Amino acid sequence: MGVRKKNRSKVIKEANKKIAFAKLMKCPTSPRKMRLIADQIRGLDINIALNILKTDRKESSSKMEKLLLSCMANWKQKNKDKNIENTDLFIKEVYVDSARMLKRVQPAPQGRAHRIRKRSNHITMIIDEEKKSEKKTAKIN
Repeated sequence: MGVRKKNRSKVIKEANKKIAFAKLMKCPTSPRKMRLIADQIRGLDINIALNILKTDRKESSSKMEKLLLSCMANWKQKNKDKNIENTDLFIKEVYVDSARMLKRVQPAPQGRAHRIRKRSNHITMIIDEEKKSEKKTAKIN
């Protein structure tokens, strides 16, 4: 590894020590379905986001809820001197990337075959302490 690459990786590692994040890799759900849930909670307070995820009936919301709880635990590990109930934490970033795709073949009429793509995704969530200007209100239907 070159010197510039090594220095850049050190800078990235130092930046990651300060932020609390969690990743869910190879989640066997379509990225499109997971992005619908991610768009609902992006920028919200963690308590409001937890309530939204618990009341949502979609299967993806339970996976996202577990990821949020993991992210909160990671924040608690990095900030042992602070109490999670007294701080205003919010979801700073949530993004869903597509992962591997399992390709299957289903028989079709007249000797043909249709391809079935079983999609999966990677989810990354970052939480941070809330600043007054970044506050976003919940949209409850």
